[in-house]
Amino acid sequence: MNALTSVKSSSVLPSELVSRFDLYPENKRRPVNKTLFKNDYFQLTYNVREDSMALSSRGDLVYSAIPYDTARNYIQRAAIQYLLHPEEVQRYIESHKTNLEKYLMLSIFQVMNKRVDKDSAEVVQAYNAIFEQPLFMIQILGRLLQHDETGPLSANLPGKFLFTENVKTGISGYISEFLNFVVQLTHALPITTDGKNIQLLETAVQTHLFDEHTMYKRLTFDSDIQPALALLPQEVKQTIEESMLVTKESVPANNKPLLRSEYGKELSEIRKNYVAHSTDPNELMKYFENVHSTENTNLVNVVSDMHTIDGKFPFTNNHFNILVGDISDSHVENEDIRGIYVLGNHELVDVLPDSRYKKGEQWDKWRPFFEEHWFKVLLVNPDESWYLLPPGDHVYYEVVKGEVEKRFPRVNLLNNSSLVHNGIRYIGLTIPVAQVRRKKQQQRFILKALKELLAEDYEIPTVIVSHAPLFNELSMLSPKSNAYNKEYVCTEPEIETLFEQYNILGAVHGHHHIPPSSGRFKKVIFAGKELFVVCSIYSSMNTGFDLMSLIDLSRGYNGN
Repeated sequence: MNALTSVKSSSVLPSELVSRFDLYPENKRRPVNKTLFKNDYFQLTYNVREDSMALSSRGDLVYSAIPYDTARNYIQRAAIQYLLHPEEVQRYIESHKTNLEKYLMLSIFQVMNKRVDKDSAEVVQAYNAIFEQPLFMIQILGRLLQHDETGPLSANLPGKFLFTENVKTGISGYISEFLNFVVQLTHALPITTDGKNIQLLETAVQTHLFDEHTMYKRLTFDSDIQPALALLPQEVKQTIEESMLVTKESVPANNKPLLRSEYGKELSEIRKNYVAHSTDPNELMKYFENVHSTENTNLVNVVSDMHTIDGKFPFTNNHFNILVGDISDSHVENEDIRGIYVLGNHELVDVLPDSRYKKGEQWDKWRPFFEEHWFKVLLVNPDESWYLLPPGDHVYYEVVKGEVEKRFPRVNLLNNSSLVHNGIRYIGLTIPVAQVRRKKQQQRFILKALKELLAEDYEIPTVIVSHAPLFNELSMLSPKSNAYNKEYVCTEPEIETLFEQYNILGAVHGHHHIPPSSGRFKKVIFAGKELFVVCSIYSSMNTGFDLMSLIDLSRGYNGN
């Protein structure tokens, strides 16, 4: 199944939805994925085994003729935002004008082999064209959301940013059918969606996938989409209005979707002969501006995996921060930031002196590790060393801690230690990477550290923080991810017993670079009780997640 989005439904499926299984004959031969709703191009299915819903295309519909186009989820979210508040979408795009001009200049060069400046007629015309075509505007918003979350784009820029080239990609047809389906879906079933995440309407109020500072909102049956409909092409508007009556849609004549049944062979050849020429976003960041505010006001702000490469701490927060590792790749210092910090794998390299020279006093503290195989590999090829690293109680991490503390004097680095802030105990465990190959050794370390740090205080609300997740049961990583390893489960029953006995509210991790738009927390059942799991990586439009709402909800859940 070509899944677009899948999110736990957070409750038993209502009987009114279960009864819909009988409407679709294919459900008789599908023991797991049951169809709940479908039209010619999309379907909503329910996974009985995982109690989750997934929105997917039905196979014939092509999202984009651009090879390896990774923006689909961003563009779907953009489509919902356009339906809900088109004026805000235009303002968001206009706020990115400087960066858009760079993209347009590069796009024009790639098409015409002509260098132009931002004030040229070509750039001005291409920029204005964005606001003349609503379906194209939706795409531009999606590209900007991707830019802000994962970094600058570099491949196939003309098809993404020039309307004259974009009309060949089929994306506008995809968007028109997607809009048609989600409106039809939300008017037929008690479902709400933001274009990526999908949820039962009755549980949406209790579940907060995004914090109040983001621009993401959800479409429901009573959303006011009339202002947006008035701006869309007439044939798209008419189709959506018919969908609101839950009637069979017509295919917009001027926004015909790209179908594999018609263009499959041609698309296969394009992909087969495609030569990737994209550039790492980190290398391009210096050419673009961050148009978002760098001030963060979260009271308990969780952020991880900033991987700062310019030597500058990228945001300000005057409250309590939880820095969940991989903060710096450029010897970053910050005298103002307060809170706690746990070590990630990149800190283990970032603190080292220039590895080309192993002489002088600056290397004295590292000499005890020179003969260690893992340290030799760490110096030469860090990416090959991660799974050779010693367990989290090794003396090396204490030396690294000392170096990090010099750079962040107001932060408490928790190297298998704890700190109480406003009545919440934070336990920081040093787990730089997921040690799947040495899982038993890793979990013996976790058990020993937790026993010592939890001690005899069973009642204090506690949050456990580590860079890599403790194990799969307390991880945000999707089983569908290439990084997921099904063997990384909790096999130490005493750890589960500790979670049963103590007032542990949840766990916080980073490491896996899960996009914030995928949701930065979830609720899980572990050790017989509900816990939260949080992963909050950094992006220019997301400088952290406020943990306070989850803490308050969890304390209520636990009766405190």
